[in-house]
Amino acid sequence: MTSKRVNPAVLHPLKEALTLAFWFKPDLRAFLTSCLGRRELIAHLDWTDYKRVVVAQLVDSLAADQHRHFDDLINLILATADLTDPSHLKRLEDGDRKYADAVAAVETLRKLVEPYRRLRTEEEEASRRREAARAQAEMQRAITEKLEELKTEFYEIVKMAAQPRGYALEKFLNGLFAVFDIDAKSPFRITGEQIDGAFTFEGEFLLEAKWKDGRTPPSDVDSFAMKVGRKLDNTLGLFLSMNGFQDSTIEIHSRNRSVVILMDGGDLNAVVDNRISLPELLRRKRQHAARTGEVYVSAYTLLG
Repeated sequence: MTSKRVNPAVLHPLKEALTLAFWFKPDLRAFLTSCLGRRELIAHLDWTDYKRVVVAQLVDSLAADQHRHFDDLINLILATADLTDPSHLKRLEDGDRKYADAVAAVETLRKLVEPYRRLRTEEEEASRRREAARAQAEMQRAITEKLEELKTEFYEIVKMAAQPRGYALEKFLNGLFAVFDIDAKSPFRITGEQIDGAFTFEGEFLLEAKWKDGRTPPSDVDSFAMKVGRKLDNTLGLFLSMNGFQDSTIEIHSRNRSVVILMDGGDLNAVVDNRISLPELLRRKRQHAARTGEVYVSAYTLLG
């Protein structure tokens, strides 16, 4: 099988299908990992770049070295052609168009894959499908198990005194971001009475986290917003206040175009309780702020 080569005419439809069927990069990354089963092929990609560029990097690298990666490329082609109805796209803004474009792209690819499907025996094809399903299930099981550990850790932190809980929260946040493959620039660190950090999630973020006995006043968020404002234009801030925010804090920072999104302990509880993933929570909070101007919305409100 490795003496054969994939027709270059298939590569562009493959890129289009992958780009359009997975609107969010974390979903695309999970799919690629599950169908290729080799993390090293995925890890070297520049996930900070545009999704279309990431897809092109992968497909072009596989196609350029088919002596080594012919089977991987065939796996990717067949798995993408086998994608089921991407109805999740309908929930996005202009979702009907995005859905129609994705369906059309996958169908275009599907018309080209029959010669490659015949290269597989029925047994090989069944084995590939089982392995892809197993890898996906294993990935989800690992996330669920880690969230259970973090959930226990979270409830223990709540009982702690002020000083030790700050260090425990630092460790907890690093673990939580790692579970969801959110790229922290370096481990989050305690600075004075707060936790500082930076991470990449569909853009650049600064992080500040505090656990005061009372709710966070406007002045704390003011200072953080000034810090964020000194960075590049596409930088946002995520301010986590475990005990929430004063009403005036939310009101003041929702009046003008803010560079800060707010999160509280209730939001974290929803994540560790597996009610909503951290990437989905960040994405929906940002969308809510962009559409309404409100810098805080509870995870439980988003969940309805």
